[in-house]
Amino acid sequence: MRILVTGGAGFIGSNFIRYMLGRYPDYQIINLDKLTYAGNLDNCKDYESNPNYTFVQGDIADEKVVDESAQKVDVIINFAAETHVDRSNNESAPFLQTNIIGVKTLMEAALKHNHERFFQISTDEVYGDIMEGHFSEESVLKPSNPYSASKAAAEMLAMAYHRTHKLPVVISRCSNNYGPYQYPEKIVPFFIKKLMNGEKVPVYGDGANVRDWLHVDDHSRAIDLILHKGKIGEVYNISANEEHSNLDITKRILNILGYLEDRIEFVKDRPGHDVRYAIDASKIRNELGWEPSVKFEMGFEEVVNWYKNNFI
Repeated sequence: MRILVTGGAGFIGSNFIRYMLGRYPDYQIINLDKLTYAGNLDNCKDYESNPNYTFVQGDIADEKVVDESAQKVDVIINFAAETHVDRSNNESAPFLQTNIIGVKTLMEAALKHNHERFFQISTDEVYGDIMEGHFSEESVLKPSNPYSASKAAAEMLAMAYHRTHKLPVVISRCSNNYGPYQYPEKIVPFFIKKLMNGEKVPVYGDGANVRDWLHVDDHSRAIDLILHKGKIGEVYNISANEEHSNLDITKRILNILGYLEDRIEFVKDRPGHDVRYAIDASKIRNELGWEPSVKFEMGFEEVVNWYKNNFI
C-alpha cells in the first residue's frame, strides 16, 4: 500500500508512521507536513532514512503540492490540523483554512487520482460535552469552539463528498491522546515543561473538567484496523474509557515527578470550556476487534518519564 500521511511531523501522525513502518515493511509512506510550530522533523528522526519513507514540506491547502504527492499514493490519511482550542478562540482563521479548506483540497486530489480511501482523523470534541452517558457515532455533533467546529465541518464535507462524488471516506473520532513527541502546548508536556522550569502549572477553573485518555500507540492500532477493515462511509469512535479530571492528571504528573501540590495554580476558566468528553467505542471493538493494550497507570507514568528524559 502507498499512503500519504498528512501532518506526519506532528504528535499523532509521527507516531502512526513509526507504527506503520514497523508493522508493514513493504508499505510506502509519504509524509506531507507544513512544519508549523507544532510540526517537528526530530519526531521522525529514527525512521527518516527508511527507503520506504519520504518527507515533503507543504500545506494541505496548496493544490499543487497536494496533487504532486497524491498522484503517487493509493490512500490519504489526514492528521494535519490546527488543534489547540485556546489558539482557535483567539484567532479562528488558520483553523478554518487548514481544517476545512485543506480537507477539501485533499479530497479533490483523492477523487482525481481515484484513491482507495480517504481517511479523515477527527476528534471526540466534535460532539461537545456530555454530563452523563457516552456519545455514539450516531450522536448529534455540537462543537463548542472554533477548533471543534472546524473539525465537525470537515467531517460533514467529507460525508458530502462520499454521497455526492462516491469518495471512499472513513472517519475516526478519538479521545485525548497521550504519548511521546507531543508539542508542549497540551496539558501533559506543557505541565512537565513548566515544572522542570521551576514554574507553577495553571489549571483552568477547579480542574474538574473530565477527559477520556488513550495512548497514542493504541490509537495507531485502531487507525490501522479501520484503514484495512473499516467500512466505507462509516465513522468509528476510539476510546479506552479512561476518564480522568484535569486536576487528577495534574496530580499524577506532580506525583510521578516528585513535586508537591503547591505547584498548582488555579486560573480563570477557558471560555466555553467543555465539562466532560465521553464516547462509546463499542462499534470498533465489536466490528473490528480492537481493544486498547496499554494500561493507563503504567502507560501514563512511562510517558511522563519520557518527557522528563527527553525534555524539549
